[in-house]
Amino acid sequence: MATTLPHPRSVDEIYEDFNNRRSALVKALTQEVDDFYKQCDPENENLCLYGNPDGSWDVALPAEEVPPELPEPALGINFARDGMDKKDWLKLVAVHSDAWLLSVAFFYGAKLNKLEREKLFKNINGRPTVFETLNGKDKGPKKQGQKRPPSVKTNAGPGAGPGQWDNDEYEGGGGDEKQDPCDICTKSYKEGEFWIGCDVCLKWYHGKCVNVSAAKAAKITNYKCPGCQKRR
Repeated sequence: MATTLPHPRSVDEIYEDFNNRRSALVKALTQEVDDFYKQCDPENENLCLYGNPDGSWDVALPAEEVPPELPEPALGINFARDGMDKKDWLKLVAVHSDAWLLSVAFFYGAKLNKLEREKLFKNINGRPTVFETLNGKDKGPKKQGQKRPPSVKTNAGPGAGPGQWDNDEYEGGGGDEKQDPCDICTKSYKEGEFWIGCDVCLKWYHGKCVNVSAAKAAKITNYKCPGCQKRR
């Protein structure tokens, strides 16, 4: 196992820990998948996949102490390896890995207040899951299973406050993937248009359709669309 590091306490520290562990798990299931596959020998005892805060990963036996210092990953992932299609098995491990990442993050965040927990979840939710990454669906921030239009103005996502573009991870391409239409005019995104996403219902709108300019959006912390404002 990796060297023990001090437990993160603040939202930023916990989010950094989450990102490092997530990157390690993604590496195990993609770049270093052959090594990971070999280590998950069904002849061994119950094995777990650990993502470590230093960015490394381990396939190892679960912690012996009861209760453990941290929530434990899925136990016995190696037993199903040879009984499933390889891709399906990796997807199963990815889903369990995502659940484990969340449990560790909120274990560390147990003493955060409500607003801090919301910020932490919003940051985490702005990242593609391990499962999404494994399936090649991490080209940009997601909403309702669809790709957000590139260069879309939004307040959502880690580090994407008012006045910033939420397309840091967008890699272009994917033209065959359907984009979210404006929920008012139902027209699709066109390059150079200003859009804004509702932080409540997560629907997307042309700025002109909701009377919000880029300058006005820069002063908004959490945007509520007209429909969500009426439901207050």
